[in-house]
Amino acid sequence: MSYSPHSIRNICLLGHGGNGKTTLVESFLHMTGAIARMGRTTDGSTVCDYDAEETKRQISISAAIAPVEYNGCKINVLDAPGNFDFAGEVAECLSVADAGVLVCAAKGGMSVGTERGWQLLEDRKLPRIVYISKMDEDNIDFNAAFDALRERFGKSVAPLVVPIWDASKKVTGVVDVLHKRAFEPAGSKRKEIPIPEDKVDVINEIYDQLMESVAETSEEFMEKFFGGEEFTYAEIMQGLRAGVKDCSLVPVVCGSAFTGLGTLMLLDMIVDLLPNPLEGVPASGTDKNGEPEDFIVSQGAVPAAFVFKTVADQYGKFSFVKVLSGDISSDMTLVNATTGANEKLGRLYTMRGKKSEEVKELGCGDIGAIGKMDRVKTGDTLCDQRKFIKLDPIPFAEPNFSKAIAPKTRGQEDKIAAGLGRLNEEDPTFTVVNNAETHQMVITTAGDIQMDVLVSKLKSRFNVDAELSEPRVAYREKIRKPVSKQGRHKKQTGGSGQFGDVWIRFEPCESESMEFCEEVVGGAVPKNFFPAVEKGLREACVHGVLAGYPMVNLKATLYDGSYHPVDSSEIAFKTAAQLAYKAALPEASPVLLEPVGELKVTIPDSYMGDVMGDITKRRGRVMGMNSAGNGYQTLDAEVPMAEMTTYAIDLRAMTQSRGSFTLHFVRYEDCPPAAQEKAIAAAKAMAEE
Repeated sequence: MSYSPHSIRNICLLGHGGNGKTTLVESFLHMTGAIARMGRTTDGSTVCDYDAEETKRQISISAAIAPVEYNGCKINVLDAPGNFDFAGEVAECLSVADAGVLVCAAKGGMSVGTERGWQLLEDRKLPRIVYISKMDEDNIDFNAAFDALRERFGKSVAPLVVPIWDASKKVTGVVDVLHKRAFEPAGSKRKEIPIPEDKVDVINEIYDQLMESVAETSEEFMEKFFGGEEFTYAEIMQGLRAGVKDCSLVPVVCGSAFTGLGTLMLLDMIVDLLPNPLEGVPASGTDKNGEPEDFIVSQGAVPAAFVFKTVADQYGKFSFVKVLSGDISSDMTLVNATTGANEKLGRLYTMRGKKSEEVKELGCGDIGAIGKMDRVKTGDTLCDQRKFIKLDPIPFAEPNFSKAIAPKTRGQEDKIAAGLGRLNEEDPTFTVVNNAETHQMVITTAGDIQMDVLVSKLKSRFNVDAELSEPRVAYREKIRKPVSKQGRHKKQTGGSGQFGDVWIRFEPCESESMEFCEEVVGGAVPKNFFPAVEKGLREACVHGVLAGYPMVNLKATLYDGSYHPVDSSEIAFKTAAQLAYKAALPEASPVLLEPVGELKVTIPDSYMGDVMGDITKRRGRVMGMNSAGNGYQTLDAEVPMAEMTTYAIDLRAMTQSRGSFTLHFVRYEDCPPAAQEKAIAAAKAMAEE
């Protein structure tokens, strides 16, 4: 069935891990008849958690899509993971969602995931509904949960529901304040029940507050409200939709996905109050001249679609898209705005978890998938040549938890690289770098769980066992005082011998690469041997004398020497230069240089003392701080990179996952004696291995 954009809702479920987002999707599907029975996350039978890793860990790892058909509307539900290691999946969903449903639990207080979800919606100015979940559990407190929301997010948070308790304080039903009707769950349906008398006054009070919110959406409504006139139902819905759209009103509903309590009411709110794709926030991008341009979803325009997610498994590759304008059909040719290449579209599908259903076309505002688009990547825009648009890339957070990865069996390095390349197509939030200096393949993720999942997928999908280790730090070495030494290479073996003799002065300089000079007088060393001396020194500089790290800031001046008219050769002078290097540098006060990074860490004010103390323990220097708004501060510091290998995990522990940071290399500095001894000992141990 084809839906017009007016009958489509694209919503993203956000919230802390374990708050019941995936179970809520099951409830949507069950209550609307799409599935015969609800699956459970504990036994891996849900529609959205279908990956083997999700089944094993009982958490959502990747975003999943489940279209729900309800009251003539198609609701594309994007179920995003709650674990912070998979925040990239949330960013993908939010790039195509027109609204959000923030799922928070009825007990346990304000969670970090709720705060983060709200802030993500604020950043994108997306309308939202808050759903308080798990109302069927013992010892829940709806009022406390609502009060925490109101205190944290302000008066825009407004209840549209009142729970009904029985004598044992168990929630048995809900009252829809707007329509003044009460319901209790009855299998996959809901059953209307009389409104309890003790709830009437509360319902009327909340209803009056809602009418005030409606009145505030226009001057005409304000006059009518103060004139004592009643709003018509159409006016109420118009006012509430306007308030939700401009985020001055955030409706709160509650329920239990497990029993179906409140599920249909939430679906009613999604259909009635949240915007369709034509009313969504315009996407920002650039035109063919690179000029900024907002792109508004439009039904009658030429075709365009945005690729927000890629899934590549043993069955093939799916590129998930949102159609931004016009309709797209298989075999249509569009331009990839990122590469400029023409792309012929493969078969089109609507996805429900891992199940795909082939369709002839995808309409404006809808979400679906295109099969076998090998050259298309996440973040690409597919558009018509007549209307070129390249949407801004998805704003993924910078990964900052690094490990060296290597195969357990030698010779499988290429297999690991190929596997990670395939996984990177699906998940662009991690990076892989072959560090030529430390001879390690370094993988950088958002955290340890994402890292562990990638290692598991290498084993299950590509049959390669990988092991992780701490990445080596790329130290440097330099000297601090000038030293002159002779390098003499003499070898006589029957036939022609080898003879090279040089005097070289080594001294510190500013240049990172070695500076070579010559001051030879009277032809003591013939000019044709100068390049051999320089080559010998440059090869020697690759390994310093303290711990074998590259030597920098070194000036070498060849000022004297001698030669043999028969036995001297380029190889002899090259060897002589290296002998002079090895003899001189231990006496030139060598020192290890360590890389120092610029750290920017954003944290709530309350954690400032702990974080500053921790930076000091890591030999860091705090350079300043700036307000980041909403009670957060950004701290600027310079910290040795060697002390930061576990910082991503440690900062989460210190700030209850509320902190974030970036770390970028800025320069090399002299290593303190204690840290130098430790680094030299580690280098020697590694050399012995």
